[in-house]
Amino acid sequence: MDSTHISDDLSEILVTEAQLVAKTAELARQIEADYEGRTPLLVGVLKGAVMVMADLARELRVHVEMDWMAVSSYGAGTKSSGVVRILKDLDSDLHGRDVLIVEDIIDSGLTLSWLRENLESRGAASVEICAMLRKPDAAKVEVDVRYVGFEIPNDFVVGYGLDFAERYRNLRDVAVLATHIYE
Repeated sequence: MDSTHISDDLSEILVTEAQLVAKTAELARQIEADYEGRTPLLVGVLKGAVMVMADLARELRVHVEMDWMAVSSYGAGTKSSGVVRILKDLDSDLHGRDVLIVEDIIDSGLTLSWLRENLESRGAASVEICAMLRKPDAAKVEVDVRYVGFEIPNDFVVGYGLDFAERYRNLRDVAVLATHIYE
């Protein structure tokens, strides 16, 4: 979906499709260099990371394997509590594997911090993180992220896998959702 088709729903475009494509290529070159001679396991976090995972995997010029997890961080209201439930676990054995968690966005960092510890406890040789977007002002815990695409403001954003009520995931850009849509 092109942002011009839903411009009344958006208040600002933060990252364009062209910028996402260029950044994905840049991140892929870094990952290729860092994992030279190894086959990393890309672990996508459903549902938001679908677009990032697909584009990154297609851009990489080395063999990778892919697997998916779905986790839920819940609490009172709409904010992450850091209490995490696994809704869909990995099919892969992580023992001795180089794992690269692929995320769409890092907000508080609570869920991602838990996820990294969980995957490390399964015997992975290494666990690194690649996130297309990060909101530094929303961080509640420090998470070491090896690959970051863009740092963005602490606004409610949609597009490129990010949703509001399961809508807007297929928006090609990353945009701030207009407040009249969710208030």
